[in-house]
Amino acid sequence: MLRQASDETEDVSLFDADEDGSRKPKKSKIRHPVASFFHLFFRVSAIVVYLLCGLITNKFITCMVTIILLLSCDFWAVKNITGRLLVGLRWWNQVDDDGKSHWIYESRKASTHGKRATSDAESRIFWLGLITCPIIWVIFAFSALFSFKLKWLAVVILGVVLQGANLYGYIKCKVGSRKNLTSLATNYLGGQFFRRATAKDNLEES
Repeated sequence: MLRQASDETEDVSLFDADEDGSRKPKKSKIRHPVASFFHLFFRVSAIVVYLLCGLITNKFITCMVTIILLLSCDFWAVKNITGRLLVGLRWWNQVDDDGKSHWIYESRKASTHGKRATSDAESRIFWLGLITCPIIWVIFAFSALFSFKLKWLAVVILGVVLQGANLYGYIKCKVGSRKNLTSLATNYLGGQFFRRATAKDNLEES
């Protein structure tokens, strides 16, 4: 089950490109410098450690653990903090009362004063980091496979999976079919309301 906020939501475009091709003056001020820094820090650090670990140390386990920690920190920070602050998007998984899992993709509601909640510069930082780094890990995966560095393959695949998951989630937030998502959300809420109403009627009859 998928759900996305569609009423009065702010349209956060990839790289802040207007859908109609028109250009409007936008502020480029970085409002969240700490979030912008850590959005790139963990993922770039994981790539740097992967490239230079052979020069720094010969201990594979040390390099592997360091890279995994950096990738895990990056996944958590991007999914829970930087996406919400920098571009007003977020996605997560929710389990309902029946134990069913639902993936939810949301966009921040537009300001009542018509002001943008995100800046041009922050949006570029977010999308460039989000798209570029998974591509680099895919290149690393092919390189490790063709050079028979099988011990690194598991680490590289983890990088592809974790950063690819965030990329998929935020693209789903941005360019997912709002009509379909809204329809599914409406059906889900309607079903929940119907089940509760039926349970209430049965209780009153008993």
